[in-house]
Amino acid sequence: MGNRRNAAEGRKTRPVVLGGVIAVVVGGAGFGAYALLGGGAAAEDGTRTSSAAQAEDVRTGPLSAAEVTGTAERFLTAWQSGKVKEAAAVTDDPKAATALLTAYAEDARIKDVTLTAGTRTGGKVPFAVKGTVSAEDVSKPLAYDSALTVVRRAGDGQPRVAWQPAVVHPELKEGDALVTGEAGTPPVKALDRDGNELTTAAYPSLGSVLDGLREKYGEKAGGEAGVELRIVRGKESKKAELSDKTLLELSEGTPGTVKTTLSPSLQAAAEEQVAKKEQASVVVLRPSTGEILAVANSSHGFNTAFSGSLAPGSTMKVITASMLIEKGLASMDEQHPCPKYFTYGGWKFQNDDKFEIKDGTFKASFARSCNTAFISQAPELADDDLTKQAQQVFGLSMNNWQVGVPTFDGSVPVQTKAPMGASLIGQGGVRMNPLNMASVSATVQSGVFRQPYLVSPEVDGRKLATASRTMSAGTLAQLRELMSYTASYGTAAEAMAGVSGQKGAKTGSAEVDGQKQPNGWFTAYRGDLAAAGVVQKGGHGGSTAGPIVAELLKSAG
Repeated sequence: MGNRRNAAEGRKTRPVVLGGVIAVVVGGAGFGAYALLGGGAAAEDGTRTSSAAQAEDVRTGPLSAAEVTGTAERFLTAWQSGKVKEAAAVTDDPKAATALLTAYAEDARIKDVTLTAGTRTGGKVPFAVKGTVSAEDVSKPLAYDSALTVVRRAGDGQPRVAWQPAVVHPELKEGDALVTGEAGTPPVKALDRDGNELTTAAYPSLGSVLDGLREKYGEKAGGEAGVELRIVRGKESKKAELSDKTLLELSEGTPGTVKTTLSPSLQAAAEEQVAKKEQASVVVLRPSTGEILAVANSSHGFNTAFSGSLAPGSTMKVITASMLIEKGLASMDEQHPCPKYFTYGGWKFQNDDKFEIKDGTFKASFARSCNTAFISQAPELADDDLTKQAQQVFGLSMNNWQVGVPTFDGSVPVQTKAPMGASLIGQGGVRMNPLNMASVSATVQSGVFRQPYLVSPEVDGRKLATASRTMSAGTLAQLRELMSYTASYGTAAEAMAGVSGQKGAKTGSAEVDGQKQPNGWFTAYRGDLAAAGVVQKGGHGGSTAGPIVAELLKSAG
């Protein structure tokens, strides 16, 4: 062991001439940036000799700096040199690594690759990628950053690169493909409602939206495809509502034109508001039509606003309250229980800070967001009552919205016992996103569910989703009064203080296992506008998502 370690250290610290570049690979806490242009420190298959393996016990314990840097060096050197099998042998999944690294050269047509490693942090080693993409007599430079992680291989404890597609490119998911060639769909020029072009330079949140518009309308909008390097999504990514993504355009296609319903002023305001918080997302709708006026996320990768699947917390009480009123289990001005605790299905539920309201009305419980006021009615409900209410009145949880881009349409599964009780307050298995909860407020404001849309159905003749029934006039009047009272005197009052006119709101805080702060939710309407937002890990909705939503309602004049 001692001789082998000394030899390794000697190999890693002496200057090495790599393609004319002198690089020093430093052991210890990390290794400096270096260009890898060939050569490997291990055997051709990346493994030790059998005699050495037999002479040593299975390796355990934390990885040493030398193990991490040495493994990373072998992998990156082999990959850059085009020795795919050798590079794959340094991973913990040689078969998958071989397939993707082979496709990197053959399908993605990336050549002249230079990999520059950065400083190690634990088992993680970042590296920069530079190369050239060539197709149809056109070549363009490619540059991006990635990272690998070294782990101990199960069985023998040998250090290996933990294989995942993101090693090759950080935006690759399992089952995705990296391809260079004529684009599968022509590009599109997306326009706002006033006819101005929408770009990510002006509106950073719209990257995934523009990708989705191209995927759906590229073939229909009259454009011609160009040549590009792109990620073609696989089955798992499509389930997660991810669209194909262009990484590098080699030759321009001729874009078709798609007009959206986005308001340039509201979209700009939404971008500005979410930028003030980490992991914030918001959507603004027009209740009278269903038009989406703005969508923004503070992180610009995954579109949480449209495709997120999060517990909505107490904003769900808007739907639950409508159900309880319809069933005669609650009425806004009648007394309603709000104890400190309520046990149902073996779970003990409580209110925030264990408060209680003695001899209070349902209006008081809704405005203060009393959990036990809702869960106390669980024994009177059938397991599928909430699911039916969400589907039949609010158009949710049927996976049939035709927005114009991929969306998650909410989920309110049928549950029993304690999980059913938890679903009444937006926990359990209930999942929503800001688009869904903005639609809930829009349904209350207008009295009718109108499926939100980003592109008018007149463009392609698609059929929008509908709800099978509406609330009775009496139920609707009470629900509007509950949200109005909450906006003026309840948990939403502080955020909505500067919002004038006919208004209503509901706050929410959704607990997440292993998360110190809950996700903060807020849904509201004012006049012919409805909006909802979430700030993940932000805390109470009234003080996190509330100001974002309220500012957008005010900014519309």
